[in-house]
Amino acid sequence: MVLQVNDLCIARGGVRLLSRLGFELAAGEALVLRGPNGIGKTTLLRTIAGLQRPVSGTINCPEETCAFAGHADGVKSALSVSENLSFWASVFGHSDIEAALNAYRLTPLSDRPAGLLSAGQKRRLGLARLLVTGRPVWLLDEPTVSLDVTAVELFATSIRAHLSTGGAAIIATHVDLGLNDARTLDLSSFRSTALLSDSFDEAFH
Repeated sequence: MVLQVNDLCIARGGVRLLSRLGFELAAGEALVLRGPNGIGKTTLLRTIAGLQRPVSGTINCPEETCAFAGHADGVKSALSVSENLSFWASVFGHSDIEAALNAYRLTPLSDRPAGLLSAGQKRRLGLARLLVTGRPVWLLDEPTVSLDVTAVELFATSIRAHLSTGGAAIIATHVDLGLNDARTLDLSSFRSTALLSDSFDEAFH
């Protein structure tokens, strides 16, 4: 297993969202998160990524395992497409960005300032960052937002290639990506609404 979640409880703004949550993720496996808006899919992904702490429970995976792609694309507008990818590659100790450019058909745009890209092109650039991280587990929060049909297929192809080489992914999405072997985890049965604090103000910290 590349990741194990045991008896996890998570919260946002002082309100428990999910509790008693547990699952495992193996190499080569994709897990699709389902559930209504607001149930805690984003919070769960952020917690697994280490961007916030759980209320209780454990998340077991080796260090430097996960790469998170959320709603923000993490794109620097003043830098070109290639400069953005080169920056992120260097952060993760890599230098080759050609595969990432090709995978998302960004090569013709490589010298264009990111600030001049369309919303869909920025999203493709944001997703291309995953390919330069070298991280085996991708945590993806609604990754197809702003993508047209062609770009969604590029993303799906990228995911399949990642899984075929032993990578893994947890994806919060309502879009059918054609990942026939993906498992689905419905978070509805783990819903929790117990308040962590009686302080009204704390809910906004």
